Amino acid sequence: MSAAIELQPTACAFCDTPNNAAEVYAANFDLRAFNPAVFSARRLPDRLHYRMVRCNACGLLRSDPVADAELLKQLYSQSDQNYGLELDNLRLTYGRYLGYLRRFAIGRTSLLEIGCGSGFFLEEAIVGGYQDVWGLEPSEAAVARSIPILRKKIIRDVLRPGLFPDGSFDVICMFQVFDHLADPNSCLEVCSRILKPGGHVLALNHDAASLSARLLQESSPIIDIEHTYLYDRKSMASMFKKWGFQVLKTGSAFNHYSLQYLLQLTPLPSGLKMALLKLLKNTRIGRLPLTVALGNLFLIARRPAEI
Repeated sequence: MSAAIELQPTACAFCDTPNNAAEVYAANFDLRAFNPAVFSARRLPDRLHYRMVRCNACGLLRSDPVADAELLKQLYSQSDQNYGLELDNLRLTYGRYLGYLRRFAIGRTSLLEIGCGSGFFLEEAIVGGYQDVWGLEPSEAAVARSIPILRKKIIRDVLRPGLFPDGSFDVICMFQVFDHLADPNSCLEVCSRILKPGGHVLALNHDAASLSARLLQESSPIIDIEHTYLYDRKSMASMFKKWGFQVLKTGSAFNHYSLQYLLQLTPLPSGLKMALLKLLKNTRIGRLPLTVALGNLFLIARRPAEI
């Protein structure tokens, strides 16, 4: 597979300019990194990343060049989006922000989650009162783990025009997805179309301006070969406003993690980290739940009633 891989140059998703950027980090991988294991969720961070550049005009951080969209779709379809022992913590985290969304989106009944994995958040949405839920997920293994009642509501694909009629949903959710998109503009254009007038988007993803990202720099787990663009609150809001959305709220996101998973994210020497993880594995201390604002942001935006 690696012999056929050609990397494609990227442009700034906000400014639409291809060459007006300065290098921040040099690439540190070879083509063997393009395999489903590397593009699977919650893997042990391996610090592999593309060449990272920052737009000279707007400051948006991006990977350049990157693998083409068709290869990425293939890798994600073969990946394993298995969250293991962190599943309950993810339910708590995403459920928290679905509850927060209710302050802005009252009486909403239809919801789409882009990148839904096995559909665990869709289960939370049903419990929360959403009557018509749908998911999009490219991973075959993840969809196979969904509960039978949801499996027929999960489309194994990536977001693209024509999947849903215009005005289909009250709410669209994206959790740790927006950073992965090779074409965020296309995503927001489609979201604007398939949302009902006055519908809402809830997004949660990495914050490139967080304290942890600034302290760890290239060692931060967000500097990763899966991430095409990295946003802060300002650039996230700017991207949504570019496509006519009203940004209602942005902020630092609080995540629920186990102590074991937090250790997995740290940039310790691999030998020491593996030894500590082995000690913590399947122990009560390793499963100790923590709620921290570690380096994610959330955004709530609304499609205007009239465009």
